[in-house]
Amino acid sequence: MIVARSAWDLRRAIDSMTRKAVPHPIDDIVRERPRVAFIPTMGALHEGHLSLVRSARDDGAPITVASVFVNPSQFSEGEDFAEYPRSEERDLQLLDGAGIDVAFVPTVDDIYPPGFGTKVIADEGLASCLCGASRGSDHFNGVVTVVARLFGLVQPDSAWFGEKDWQQLQIIKTMASDIHPGVEVLGSPTVRAADGVALSSRNSYLDDASRPRAGAVPEAIGAAQAVAGSGGSVTESLTAGLECLKAAQLEVDYFEIRSSRKLRTVESFQTAEADSADPPRIFVAAWLDGVRLIDNESLFLNSTSPSDQQGE
Repeated sequence: MIVARSAWDLRRAIDSMTRKAVPHPIDDIVRERPRVAFIPTMGALHEGHLSLVRSARDDGAPITVASVFVNPSQFSEGEDFAEYPRSEERDLQLLDGAGIDVAFVPTVDDIYPPGFGTKVIADEGLASCLCGASRGSDHFNGVVTVVARLFGLVQPDSAWFGEKDWQQLQIIKTMASDIHPGVEVLGSPTVRAADGVALSSRNSYLDDASRPRAGAVPEAIGAAQAVAGSGGSVTESLTAGLECLKAAQLEVDYFEIRSSRKLRTVESFQTAEADSADPPRIFVAAWLDGVRLIDNESLFLNSTSPSDQQGE
């Protein structure tokens, strides 16, 4: 694995991998560029990140690049930028073991050089609800700005993101379609611990006393799914899930049912089912002893499979 610590090193590393992947004579009339798959991360890697690497490998990309960069522009004032878990040495070991070809570990000046003044604005319809309503517009603007910048530096053919951050995935897909149409943005299923809790770098903040209560988040989703699957209404489904969160004494940020693609509020399952291209999905964010947990799942209405509903 090549470790690139600057934009210049990154370009040289990818060029060297390209030459190895396509060992044609220099005077060939046509020299096809091998596909590059990209996995952006903020480090503190776990099995969820490594599953993205495997997805990229399974997709057949001959060159894989992963970045490790804690992006300051997506943290609002008072959030945990300074405390966000960082473990660069361990992260590089995990990426090397997973078979990544190039690990990009840039500095802030590489991503935002002195005088950098461009900001990408996230699609307002997608970014103003859920986490956008809680964390403010600057959060997703910071996300799409850094991802657009990374796409420009890496120049990937595909980029992989976890479905745990479903709202973010839809926002990045829209950004890529608008300004990086050559990049195919792909989602990989959420990886969960044995108790169903979605893996997250921030889970490391939870102590042994708090961690068991985190299971209330997937339990709440399951309760809402059960009610919806048995013919209950949107209100009844949400009530069932909220009771699980309340019983575990979690502070609810949001617990909502929205459409998967456009993130529109779902008022009626009958209306939602009429739009098979944008099926209903349940979204949750809750605080547990100062740690914000997020999760989401399809409602699987009428026994529709997850793959059918997600359109992946």
